[in-house]
Amino acid sequence: MGLRDFATQAVRVLKLAKKPTRQELSQMIKITGLGMILLGIMGYIFQLIVYLLTLG
Repeated sequence: MGLRDFATQAVRVLKLAKKPTRQELSQMIKITGLGMILLGIMGYIFQLIVYLLTLG
């Protein structure tokens, strides 16, 4: 795949893309925020387990 093919495909995708509605944007923000919170909780739990294992 050459650079010209990539540019052609990129232009085609941009022509098909549309601006999300307010409801779609709100839903994406909620899902992304929930994902960030879940990753943070998982990281905290992992850090706590490592701390407890190295304590004793």
